[in-house]
Amino acid sequence: MGFGFTVGVFGVLILSHAAYSTIQYRGLLKIMEEEFSGPPLTVFGELVVGLILCMWAALTVPGKFLSIHPDSEENRIVSLPENLDFMIFNHRGRVFPSQVDLKLNH
Repeated sequence: MGFGFTVGVFGVLILSHAAYSTIQYRGLLKIMEEEFSGPPLTVFGELVVGLILCMWAALTVPGKFLSIHPDSEENRIVSLPENLDFMIFNHRGRVFPSQVDLKLNH
């Protein structure tokens, strides 16, 4: 568990606190019989900070981005597992012709 994971957990805690604060604020407004027009500015601040921390953690925790090579043999259908039980070809798509010629009307 590195620094990025800790930042992500802290961001989730801030977002949870913002949600709890909004619920508590709505309950207070119901007691005072006032209409809810939106959460206070402090909750908006918490939401922005929590969102930034969670996004930063989501981008840094998984690791480096790797490029996808289109000519790689690992991307071919040949590399599918031997168990193809979940490939179903008997479905509603069979009523459509295999060659669909669509022309755009100008």
